[in-house]
Amino acid sequence: MQPRNILSIQSWVAYGHVGNAAAVFPLQRMGFEVWAIHTVQFSNHTGYGQWRGMILPPEHLSEVVEGMAERGVLGQCDAVLSGYMGSGGTAEAILSALERVRRLNPRALFCCDPVMGDEGRGLFVRPEIPEVIKHQVLPQADILTPNQFELELLTERLTKTLREVLEAAHIVRAHLHPGGPRIVVVTSLLREGAPEGTIETLALANEGAWLVRTPRIPLEPPRNGTGDAIAALFLGHYLKSGSVALSLENAVSAMYNLLLLTHEMNTREIQLIAAQEEYVNPSRRFSAERVA
Repeated sequence: MQPRNILSIQSWVAYGHVGNAAAVFPLQRMGFEVWAIHTVQFSNHTGYGQWRGMILPPEHLSEVVEGMAERGVLGQCDAVLSGYMGSGGTAEAILSALERVRRLNPRALFCCDPVMGDEGRGLFVRPEIPEVIKHQVLPQADILTPNQFELELLTERLTKTLREVLEAAHIVRAHLHPGGPRIVVVTSLLREGAPEGTIETLALANEGAWLVRTPRIPLEPPRNGTGDAIAALFLGHYLKSGSVALSLENAVSAMYNLLLLTHEMNTREIQLIAAQEEYVNPSRRFSAERVA
């Protein structure tokens, strides 16, 4: 069988693992060809407070896509994956690339990680980005992977209970690409009623909703790149299995084992390479519980 291909348009860092530097290797380890286009080229992620490098203009992204089109390969793309969008222009360039892919392969999926902020840090993108994602990007997405903070931002609703999380996820799902599976994966979920010392991930699709719960690993400061990695893992497993529940189990289990290894090694960066076997066969598994 020919390998399946994923176009991943995200940021890049030379040192550490965020954006494409967190998403590309796990997908490659799972057997996918990944066509990576970088929206920024930084020395390290911005969580350190200091970094060097540059934001690449949207025209750069478009030029790279045009070069791939000239090779006649865009129709072989099975999925587009996007993460941090530095500007509205970047979002427009990503959507233009998606439109070109879908024109040649209508079955191609678009998995959007709507990177905007998180609990404790608040919003860390330009003020216009939430509206761009909400009104331009979200309606084109087949799979959306917000964290709890981003889910609340997109819906303007609090999500303190499981019922509130499900209601908010349903609201977002109703606006996703009508031609696709319309899957919402809510990460870093902390809610009332959950056992103490745990963290959850929820997936909602047409078939129902599932929740996977793991122990909460005490990583201080929280490690960057975890959202980028789990979005890639869920997309990869979904392309392989077509099962929302199984993809959720595999992605969350792999992430837990990756973060546990990071905690044990006491490193500032997630141990993405050392944990590579987890992406294919997680050493410790957590089951998905159907909740709707």
